Amino acid sequence: MVEIIQKDGASIDCVSFGSGQRPLIMLPGLSLQRVKGAALGLRLMYREFGRSHRVYVIDKKDRIPKGYTIKDIAEDTAYVMERLGLSGADVLGVSQGGMAAQYLAIYHPKLVRRLALGVTASRVNPVMERAVKGWIEMAEFGDYRAIVRDMLVKMYSPGYVKRYGRMFPIISRLTRPKERDIERFINLARACLTCNSYPELRRISCPALVLGGREDKVLTGEASEELAGAINGELHMYEGLGHAAYEEAKDFNKRIIQFFNE
Repeated sequence: MVEIIQKDGASIDCVSFGSGQRPLIMLPGLSLQRVKGAALGLRLMYREFGRSHRVYVIDKKDRIPKGYTIKDIAEDTAYVMERLGLSGADVLGVSQGGMAAQYLAIYHPKLVRRLALGVTASRVNPVMERAVKGWIEMAEFGDYRAIVRDMLVKMYSPGYVKRYGRMFPIISRLTRPKERDIERFINLARACLTCNSYPELRRISCPALVLGGREDKVLTGEASEELAGAINGELHMYEGLGHAAYEEAKDFNKRIIQFFNE
């Protein structure tokens, strides 16, 4: 099911699935794809969550203005949750979505029962800045294939790249975004560089789980360790995996389900 929420003259898509009673809010990472267009893949990838929860995958606005921030993503998420009557939800944020989830838990604690944060950070570091600025530059030049290639190398393990890397040029041709989506991507990428929840992390009072990749070439594994320490959360680091641990680690979803069901 896809619901469209209007806010400030823009639309926010929310894809929902699952037969469970408890709400689970998912906030995805930075992508050239819209949630609505990836609805089938999301249902398949996270179908386990639908047994215990009603899952709501909340996208960012369809039109992202310049100067948009991670805090803005969190506030838009809170607005959608309130419009849908959702509170006391389990919240899963991955990468950029994890950055927004931290602000959601800080400023809207009643909306969050438990918090799971995957391969994310609480503030900008040099590795993150280089990676994100590189993608912005490629997008400004309209070189979508270069973005896909760079994300492949930076996010996935060498073994994964060896097995599936040959498919990515084909995928990049078949999923080439429209010009307005590239502009949206640029503004969302710039939003990553506004993240600085670290000074306020002590305000997160709900139970939290952090999952990170030791070889993360986008945000660093140290960013996950720093985050878990600051919020006194559970931490699991995947050895040999990087930023795409949420796709590569076979027990990634299982760990999150167990945490939410405790």
